[in-house]
Amino acid sequence: MSKIALITGATRGIGKEIALTLAQEGYNIAINYRTENDELKTTKKEIENLNVECLAVKGDISKFEDTENIVKQVIEKFGKIDVLVNNAGITKDMLLMRMKPEDFKSVIDVNLIGTFNMTKNVISHMTKARSGRIINISSVVGISGNAGQTNYSASKAGIIGFTKSLAKEVASRNILVNAVAPGFIQTNMTDVLKEEVKEEIAKTIPLKRMGTTKDVANVVKFLVSEDSSYITGQVINVNGGMI
Repeated sequence: MSKIALITGATRGIGKEIALTLAQEGYNIAINYRTENDELKTTKKEIENLNVECLAVKGDISKFEDTENIVKQVIEKFGKIDVLVNNAGITKDMLLMRMKPEDFKSVIDVNLIGTFNMTKNVISHMTKARSGRIINISSVVGISGNAGQTNYSASKAGIIGFTKSLAKEVASRNILVNAVAPGFIQTNMTDVLKEEVKEEIAKTIPLKRMGTTKDVANVVKFLVSEDSSYITGQVINVNGGMI
């Protein structure tokens, strides 16, 4: 029986690469989205072309009721959830002095509260199964901080504390909870940067290059495999040596 992976924010970037990588490993995939667009249709088709099933479920992870419905639909379709990847996230960068309260709150609501909402609704199913893997996507700035990103850094640091605490709560049920903290990764968000900006960023990285979405997805693949069966409560840095 195929394993089931539920991945939030999986229509592009890191989330999409994780979905495709796990599909290549034979996982049936569930992805969530907020708005239906061509990216969603393309991603779903690419996953299905790997000879696995793909369920796309609409929902705003910052709303608990939406996450209840997302998980309900996945369970109705596949009967279980073996892997949850909390990847969805937003940024609203600004120096704190100029940051609007709603911009701080919205980033926390999606990145941190959304991680809680999804995990809260999945954990009971994993507990009953006495098995499961939860991978939370944090960030290098959740460890190091970054000027202009107090909201984003706080949300990603919160995910690390959440990961470590939950890992201790559910270890007795054979549920492993880990975080992955990417550094600068080549995605749609970084593609818009000017080449000289990318070059300056690369200079700050010991490996002298940005990472790829595959670099992150490969770590997730390891963490959901049997090769990582004695690893929980950890933060795996994927940042080219920055931290």
